[in-house]
Amino acid sequence: MLGNGFRAPRLGHLVAGAALAGLVIASGKVSAEVADVAPGGFTVSESVHIAAPAEKVYAALVEPQHWWSSKHTFSGNAANLTLDAKAGGCWCEAMPDGGSVEHMTVVFASPGKTLRLRGAMGPFQAMATETVMTWSLKPVGDGTDVTLVSATGGYVKGGLESLAPVVDHVFGEQINRLKSYLETGAP
Repeated sequence: MLGNGFRAPRLGHLVAGAALAGLVIASGKVSAEVADVAPGGFTVSESVHIAAPAEKVYAALVEPQHWWSSKHTFSGNAANLTLDAKAGGCWCEAMPDGGSVEHMTVVFASPGKTLRLRGAMGPFQAMATETVMTWSLKPVGDGTDVTLVSATGGYVKGGLESLAPVVDHVFGEQINRLKSYLETGAP
């Protein structure tokens, strides 16, 4: 357990996660990669085509309570998530005991085009790290190409390299859930 309800991944989970990520990539749903990794940080990139206009994708993106996985929250319930999509706005989570969590802060919002946030999500909150997460939307054909680039840097004893595949898997899952939510109504 890494604290606040998040569990440290076990090797079996990493292997299963990598296998699942491979199946998702092979199915054509999402393109994912650890783009860069070093002891002090890493960058992951996820891309997917969503059969919906950019304005509709952006509107769903800023409502993570509808598509984010509950297993990747502190409260265990994604319905407790909110995202105030303006500069200085909070991607926050209400806790059942009246507490709250700030996951990230919006630093750039251009509806239908780009959403950029800074902060530390999940177990990274207990580490000396920060993440910059950029969601880019580009109208293409019958829908929108969505790209998530997440760069994490800072200090973690032993380095950050081993965490890159875990983050890649988690964000790959989330972008696929966003796609599913928009195309089927269910994440």
